[in-house]
Amino acid sequence: MAENIYINGSLVPRSKARISVFDHGFLYGYGLFETMRAYDENIFLLDRHVARLTKSAKSIGINLAGIDLKKACRDTLTANALQSARVRLTVSHGDSAEFPWLEAGNRPTVVVTAREYQPYSPQVYGRGFKAGISSYRRSRYSSLSGIKSTNYLVNVLARREATLDGLDESMLLNEDSYITEGSTSNVFFVKSSGLMTPPLESGILPGITRALVMEIAGTLGINVAEENVSSADLQHFEEAFLTSSMMEIMPLVAVKQQNGKVITISSGKPGEITRRLVSAYKERVKKETRI
Repeated sequence: MAENIYINGSLVPRSKARISVFDHGFLYGYGLFETMRAYDENIFLLDRHVARLTKSAKSIGINLAGIDLKKACRDTLTANALQSARVRLTVSHGDSAEFPWLEAGNRPTVVVTAREYQPYSPQVYGRGFKAGISSYRRSRYSSLSGIKSTNYLVNVLARREATLDGLDESMLLNEDSYITEGSTSNVFFVKSSGLMTPPLESGILPGITRALVMEIAGTLGINVAEENVSSADLQHFEEAFLTSSMMEIMPLVAVKQQNGKVITISSGKPGEITRRLVSAYKERVKKETRI
C-alpha cells in the first residue's frame, strides 16, 4: 500500500508530498512537532500531545485556529491502514518570502505522517540502555527549553555522539552540570525513597510519557520527587530508566562519563521498580487504546 501523507488539509501519496522552499520551518527551524505511538489503530495520549503543541504554538506565534489537528492525525493513521505506528505531527510558521517576524497572521504548514513502528525487542528491554554524557548542553535559563521545536540540532548531535561511541542514548547536562534529559527521552532514577527526576526548571522538555509515569507511580504508592541530579550521583542509585512515547519505559543500566569512566547503575540490570512501572504502563496503554 502506498504511503499517504497529510499536508494542509489533504492526504496525498508520498511521491506527491511537497512543502515550499520558503517555508519557515525549513529555513529557520520555526516549527514544532510531536511524535506519537499508535496501538491497535489508536493514537495513545493524542489529546495530551496536541495540547502541548497547541500551547507551544501560541507562545511562539503560530496560529492554529480552525485546524483540527487530532482529526488530521487520526485520518492519516487510517489512510495508511496501520495498527502499530509512529505518527508525527509537524507544524511550521508557513510559507513566506518575508523574514518570520515581519508578517503577522501567516498561514501555518501542517504535516502528518504515519509509518509502521517496530518496537525494541524484549531482549533490548531485558539488558537495558547504556548512555553517555554529551558534550552538548541544555540551558535552564532558556524559555525555549520546554518547547519541542523543529530546531532539533542539539538533540541530533548529542544522539550522534552516543551512536558513534557505541552507546544507545546521550545524557545532556545544563550549565550547572546537572543531568537534564536524554537526546530523545526523559530520565528517572530510583532510590529507596522512591523516584527522582530532573525538574522542569533544569531545562528539560515536559515529556508526555514522563508525566504519565509520574501519575502511574502515584497510583502504585511510589513517591516521586523532582530534584537536580549530578553525574556523580549516579553511583548511588538503585535503578534508572528512560521514558519516551515510542520506547515507553527503557531501563538505563550504565552511563559513560566524559572522562571515559563508566558508572554502572547498581547491579547493571533492570530493577524491580522499573519492572512494576513497565507493567502498569502497558496496562494503561491497553485500557486506553483497545476500544
